[in-house]
Amino acid sequence: MIGYVTLGTNDLERAVAFYDELLALLGAGRFLEDPGTFVAWAVAPDKPAISVTRPWDGNPATVGNGVMVALVVDSRDKVDQLYAKAIELGGQDEGPPGVRMEGFYAAYFRDLDGNKLNAFCTGEA
Repeated sequence: MIGYVTLGTNDLERAVAFYDELLALLGAGRFLEDPGTFVAWAVAPDKPAISVTRPWDGNPATVGNGVMVALVVDSRDKVDQLYAKAIELGGQDEGPPGVRMEGFYAAYFRDLDGNKLNAFCTGEA
C-alpha cells in the first residue's frame, strides 16, 4: 500500500550522505532525484521508497511527533547492523536492538534531522 515516505530536511547534502550509506545496507539505491531538492531510495522502482526533501513551502523542516518510519529486514543481525550504522553516521539512539515483544526484534534511532526510524524483524531468528 505504501508507495513512499518523505522526510523533511534542513540540510539536504548531509541527509543524502546519511541515507546513501544507511540504506545501502538494505540494497537500496537512489532511483529518483531532483538535484538540490529531493532524493528517493528504493530496492527497486516498483517497491516502497524513502525520500528526503527540502520542504516545498520554504519553511524549516520539523519532526512530526509520533511519526516513525519502520524498515523491515530479514534478520536480527540486519537490525543490529542498521542501528550501528545509523549511530556511526551521527544518528541518535532511541532504543538499542532488542526483543520488544514475542516475535518482534527492533532498534530505534533518529536521523540527522531528528526524524525517527526503526529497523525490525519478526520471528524468533
